[in-house]
Amino acid sequence: MSRRTPAPELEADRGILSAFDRRRGGVRIGMTAVHVVLAVGLVVAGLGPILWLAKAAVTPTQDTIQQPLALFPNGIDWANLSQAWIDVQIDQYFLNTIVIAVGSWFMTLLVATTGGYTLSVLKPRYWKVLNGAVLATLFIPSVVLLVPLYLTVVRPVTGGSLLNNYFAVWLPAAANAFTILLVKRFFDSLPREVFEAARTDGAGPFRLFWSIVLPMSRPILGVVSVFAIIAALKDYLWPSLVLPDPRVQPLSVRLPAIQSQVELDVFLAALAISTIIPIVLFLVFQRVFLRSAGLGGAVKG
Repeated sequence: MSRRTPAPELEADRGILSAFDRRRGGVRIGMTAVHVVLAVGLVVAGLGPILWLAKAAVTPTQDTIQQPLALFPNGIDWANLSQAWIDVQIDQYFLNTIVIAVGSWFMTLLVATTGGYTLSVLKPRYWKVLNGAVLATLFIPSVVLLVPLYLTVVRPVTGGSLLNNYFAVWLPAAANAFTILLVKRFFDSLPREVFEAARTDGAGPFRLFWSIVLPMSRPILGVVSVFAIIAALKDYLWPSLVLPDPRVQPLSVRLPAIQSQVELDVFLAALAISTIIPIVLFLVFQRVFLRSAGLGGAVKG
């Protein structure tokens, strides 16, 4: 007996409502209303705090305290932005934040790609031991490593001290076992036939890494870039320990320190300026970020 081809409706994933119910007028209107309410709620929850901060940045202190949700009851005070930028020296901390984020991003990519390439493609005889050692570091709480890492930065084996040096932030950020294993897992999925063909054509390890592996790894590089930049922008504890000099501190460290020294409206203006970095990064690289977020969830799953 020949099998009957199932109807297209039966092949679709089943949900709470069937296709017949969705075609009914009342159900369709109700579902549309629910979708609109959810969409508006998500927009308010996501953009609401950012829009309120932008409004409070140019609002006098008394208006923000007495009528926090009012829309400029006594006008706009643009001087808050200039005072936060010049008098509080937010421009210097803003530049420090960019330097730390770019340096952490570069060092993280350098260590993650070379480490993943060594464990996945080169595979020396002791690669399993290295892989197990890197994996074991994921089970050590970061708080436990805080004191030994700080002592290493204060008295490195090369002599001197790395305090108030950006390498004290860049190097620990790069030594991230999660990103190394993430890149290694992606490299494991690359076709080995391409590597063998490149080796047959005379490509060495460096040429194979630079000309073959990296161009095929743009998605995972985007994932690691997102993780590295976000971690560098929101980190507070470690930069506050190794960068005690206010002249080299990022916004994440300096803003809490100046909170009690400036007016509320100026402080909110400084907070609004600090949000420019992640917003601009997302707008410029939103396509890469969205693709990387999807790939990151798939890789971790």
